[in-house]
Amino acid sequence: MATFHFELVSPEKLLYSGEVEAVVVPGIEGLFTVMKDHAPVMTVLKAGVVEIDEAANKKTKLFVRGGFADVAAGGLTILAESAKPLEELNAAQLAQEIQNAEEDFADATSETAKKQASEKIDQLKELQAALAA
Repeated sequence: MATFHFELVSPEKLLYSGEVEAVVVPGIEGLFTVMKDHAPVMTVLKAGVVEIDEAANKKTKLFVRGGFADVAAGGLTILAESAKPLEELNAAQLAQEIQNAEEDFADATSETAKKQASEKIDQLKELQAALAA
């Protein structure tokens, strides 16, 4: 299968750089798969799992929370607000973070605080679902 260059960058570090066969991206309007010679596109990311097909039967999964994906002639670049390999995530710690966010939502007094807490809960539950899969 034909390959193309892919990079995933977060503010902390470069998480992935290399030649890949396909990448499944959690775009704001839904999942989409990028392969060699994909049409140029730029989109906002939602919280979700980026699945990288490096070679036959070798897949890498990373959780991203927000950011942008840019498909161009040179390949695919994802600039993520935050990103972690799925294997680095801890289910118990994640459950505690969800509980804390739900308490923040219950304690929120302004609509802005409620909206921020609700978005955080949604992102954490998305991550929890990704871990369970």
